[in-house]
Amino acid sequence: MFPVLKNDRLIKSLWREPVDRTPVWMMRQAGRYLPEYRATRAKAGDFMTLCQTPELACEVTMQPLARYDFDAAILFSDILTIPDAMGLELYFVEGEGPKFKHPLTTAASIHNLSSDVMNELAYVPNAVALIRHELNGKVPLIGFSGSPWTLATYMVEGQSTREFKKIKALLYEDPALLHVLLQTLADAVTHYLLAQIKAGAQVLQIFDTWGGILSDSAYREFSLRYMRSVVTGINSNLTEAERVPIILFTKGGGGWLEDIQDTGCDAIGLDWPIDIGRARARVTDGVSLQGNMDPAVLRSTPDAIEAEVKKVLASFGRHSAASGHVFNLGHGITPDIDPENVAVFVEAVKNHSPAYHS
Repeated sequence: MFPVLKNDRLIKSLWREPVDRTPVWMMRQAGRYLPEYRATRAKAGDFMTLCQTPELACEVTMQPLARYDFDAAILFSDILTIPDAMGLELYFVEGEGPKFKHPLTTAASIHNLSSDVMNELAYVPNAVALIRHELNGKVPLIGFSGSPWTLATYMVEGQSTREFKKIKALLYEDPALLHVLLQTLADAVTHYLLAQIKAGAQVLQIFDTWGGILSDSAYREFSLRYMRSVVTGINSNLTEAERVPIILFTKGGGGWLEDIQDTGCDAIGLDWPIDIGRARARVTDGVSLQGNMDPAVLRSTPDAIEAEVKKVLASFGRHSAASGHVFNLGHGITPDIDPENVAVFVEAVKNHSPAYHS
């Protein structure tokens, strides 16, 4: 159905197979730091139209690949598509981030949610298929979703927050109700990611943006439990030949690496506070690691960027017969970054990583 994949470094690294150099891609690599993205966003008129129009989503997905030698494309979409499809009506306010017109404020609003949302989300697999054809086998395509816990956080809070008052009140006052919400979301995320695989996604990433705000026991019960459910649900619905690598990324998740590995994921995304070499020492060769340069380094000089790339590569160290490293930032690139510094970042990985591979 699709052209043969020409660059399989990412997939090989995620499966912990030998490669000639460390593959590199970047979270939010199709985004506001690029002038061509801003032009397409203006043409679309609003962010949701950009996400919901497969031709436009394809256009912005391809833009960074025209500039940089990334080893992957990542679907242009948003983690909040599922809550929007559930009727919460996502919208964006400039400078304030995402908001919902109908946040979850009652037990009834939670019980009335349905995980059957793929009719409303058909534009996403349509975009995936379109992008796969447009890539013409150049690099693999990454699909993604927000984690059930992260989606629940936005749905209950109704918008971005730094305090998490409402979701934490629900967690401690009515945990059973929160579990109802999280199970509904886990089912929806599983169906959503399976649809992306069917449409052509070759790798999946689950973004657990807010897992790190939880206590140790709460993380295990309300975040990790449902990511494990999603991973299990995906893999149990695929044959061995159909399986794709799954990356779990919990921002602030450095304290739970062993537990994240136990979900059955194929790779753990790391944010920048943890040393990647120490992280590697804590997990077995049964999981790859992705990351984890501080995105703020991209605001500095080319020499500083190259030095930091070398530091991360050296910390991970030489590859064994069954280790995998995917170079990435420890979080998404921010809109203020000079596109020329991204070129320095990518070239530094390409130039300095071969020494760590047999």
